[in-house]
Amino acid sequence: MSNSYVSFHIDLLKQTYNHVIQFMPFASQELGEDEQSFLEQFTALIEAIEQQSEDVLEQGQALLTRWIRNYPELVPIIPRDLLWYFGGDCLHYMPDEEIDKFQLLDEKRYLAESEGKDFEYARERAVILELAH
Repeated sequence: MSNSYVSFHIDLLKQTYNHVIQFMPFASQELGEDEQSFLEQFTALIEAIEQQSEDVLEQGQALLTRWIRNYPELVPIIPRDLLWYFGGDCLHYMPDEEIDKFQLLDEKRYLAESEGKDFEYARERAVILELAH
C-alpha cells in the first residue's frame, strides 16, 4: 500500500480518536472499564498501523464492530473511510453505492501505482466522493 494511503488513514484514526473522547461516555472524568479498554484498543490500533503490523485489518475490524455494538449513539461519527479500509464485517455497514465509490477509488490508486505514477489519495477521494470538484 502506498504511503499516502496509509498516512491518510493513520491521520484519520488519530482525528477520530480525538473526536470520540469529546463525547460521553468517553468525556467523563472517570471512565468505566469498558470505555478505558475501548480507548486502549483504539490507541493500540493506531500504533499497529504506524508499525505496519500484519494483523492490523483484523484489529481495525474488531474495534469498529465493538464501537457499533457498544456505542450505537456514536456510530454517526465513524468515518466511512475506516469501514472501507478495514473491510471484512465492516462492509456490512456500508450501502452498495458507497462501496462502489470506494472501489473506484482503489482501482484508480492501484492503476496509478502499477504505472509508477504518483497518486494523491486525499484529492482523488474528494473528487470521487463528491466532496470537491
